[in-house]
Amino acid sequence: QVQLVESGGGLVQAGESLRLSCAASGRTSNEMVGWFRQYPGKEREFVARITWNAGSTLYADSVKGRFTISKDDAKNTVYLQMSSLKPEDTAVYYCAATQFTVRRLRMWRPSDTRDWGQGTQVTVSS
Repeated sequence: QVQLVESGGGLVQAGESLRLSCAASGRTSNEMVGWFRQYPGKEREFVARITWNAGSTLYADSVKGRFTISKDDAKNTVYLQMSSLKPEDTAVYYCAATQFTVRRLRMWRPSDTRDWGQGTQVTVSS
């Protein structure tokens, strides 16, 4: 299994930006890498994903137009650029990887994930 390590979380004011990084080590045999976030007492929810080979992206409606997911193949790293942050973006953000293809998965649910990062806290103050 691949190991995923997130970094880049922190405390910012509304309207500011953060960039999260997810560095992968070990095996990199997964088809897609993405980001989920989790509010206290809630299940993790999908934020964005990118296919490893083609770089095809998909975003949740709540972040579309504000967040950008990208990858650096040479570094085995996936990024989440978060702009125009809102207080409702406050959550623990997790990097995730799945072996399933876009064709197989209609919706990427947490249970479809093979590998998780440890999570990084993002807090947005108003």
